[in-house]
Amino acid sequence: MQTVTVGTGAVSFEDVVAVARHGAAVALSEESVAAIDRARAVIVDLAASPTPSYGVSTGFGALATRHIAPELRAQLQRSLVRSHAAGSGPEVEREVVRALMLLRLSTLATGRTGVRRETAELLAGLLTHGITPVVHEYGSLGCSGDLAPLAHCALALMGEGPVRNAEGDLTDAATALAAAGLTPVALQEKEGLALINGTDGMLGMLVLAIDDLTDLLRVADVSAAMSVEGQLGTDRVFAPELQAIRPHPGQALSAANLTALLKDSGVVASHRGPDCNRVQDAYSLRCSPQVHGAARDTVDHAATVASRELASAIDNPVVLDGRVESNGNFHGAPVAYVLDFLAIVAADVASIAERRTDRFLDKNRSHGLPPFLADDPGVDSGLMIAQYTQAAIVSELKRLAAPASVDSIPSSAMQEDHVSMGWSSARKLRRSVDGLTRVLAVELMTAARALNLRAPLEPSPATGAVVSLFRDHGVRGPGTDRFLAPEIESAYQLVLGRKVTAAVADVIGELA
Repeated sequence: MQTVTVGTGAVSFEDVVAVARHGAAVALSEESVAAIDRARAVIVDLAASPTPSYGVSTGFGALATRHIAPELRAQLQRSLVRSHAAGSGPEVEREVVRALMLLRLSTLATGRTGVRRETAELLAGLLTHGITPVVHEYGSLGCSGDLAPLAHCALALMGEGPVRNAEGDLTDAATALAAAGLTPVALQEKEGLALINGTDGMLGMLVLAIDDLTDLLRVADVSAAMSVEGQLGTDRVFAPELQAIRPHPGQALSAANLTALLKDSGVVASHRGPDCNRVQDAYSLRCSPQVHGAARDTVDHAATVASRELASAIDNPVVLDGRVESNGNFHGAPVAYVLDFLAIVAADVASIAERRTDRFLDKNRSHGLPPFLADDPGVDSGLMIAQYTQAAIVSELKRLAAPASVDSIPSSAMQEDHVSMGWSSARKLRRSVDGLTRVLAVELMTAARALNLRAPLEPSPATGAVVSLFRDHGVRGPGTDRFLAPEIESAYQLVLGRKVTAAVADVIGELA
């Protein structure tokens, strides 16, 4: 099993994916343990002081004015976690919870929060043993941290609340911890607050979305190339000298991918020459690099924001140079904005893909293909309703592109009077990424059928590999109508499993 070591610096994108999606174990570095011990010593000194210190010897939020006696402070931390574990709704995906837990551990490891080493080590132990607390869809406003989601995780460290074990079975935390040889912690001063006050949920979902979109935008280039090819479009508009006069980096990369994908295409060669007048293809074909490229540049911007957040210590208050200071770094605005931006990207890339698909099905625009790519049009409907499915998803993605981060709702008796709604931005982005995956799958299966109908003309080696991949995995070629939903699902699973980009890479190398 791979082990990710968490130190005092930023965890990497690759570490987040390894732990969240591939079940990597987690360990704390010696440096981080030493930093945790130093910060804890500061909290112990403050706890002994008669001067109230927020998060150490006071209540929280709007109740921060009450000084808490020493004999009540352990109860204060327990009460904080129990009361904040107030989520509701469907269970959040395992990969999201594991990402959230890793990122909270990363902040603890900076030595800025004041937790004890055994508390941080137990959080690492849950990840290593595959114990995943049950976290619910609703409960975070994206400010003062992802409070309810993180509180459900903190509850498990106390040996309370429902969890999933490594096999995915539902059990209680005390049972799961005992089975793994782990001992619950009794939280002390500052620890409950330190465990729940971060942007870890929304940040984890941002990192996972960037990982997904990085592959999906390559898939979009593949599907666009197949559509250009299948609709007898020109590849001349993707020439590097045309991209150079508008030097957006993503556009150049996307155009280079399209050129590489269409190289040695018999279909393209059949109408390439001095008599070819196909230099004004529809925008959905001709402008694919401009749209896909803008999407790539936006993902790069989101990755920059995510990298900054991964390097952050998000807590309130924080331990600084032997003292504790309140701050507002838990506000999720930086993360929320780019989460919303990526939802726009998913919607627009899906929108142009659906337009390319629709052109295949219209006999007036498909350059000789049968209506709806049907075997016997009128008797057969071909892929007519597959495009309806695409259109329904694209319309949903447009609704999901409305930003959550422009909303705010006051909470905690007006103490927390402006919030980011970043968790909501992240949750809808996950749905957007899934919708984009499904839309691209339909475009690919449509283009693959069209390329079969162009026989005896041969597709390029790269696009031909995708056609073969589909045929080998139950996405059948032209023929009479059949039950279509299983083929759409197979195409979706091939995109989701990154088989499409892998098939292309086997022929022409990794796409940019």
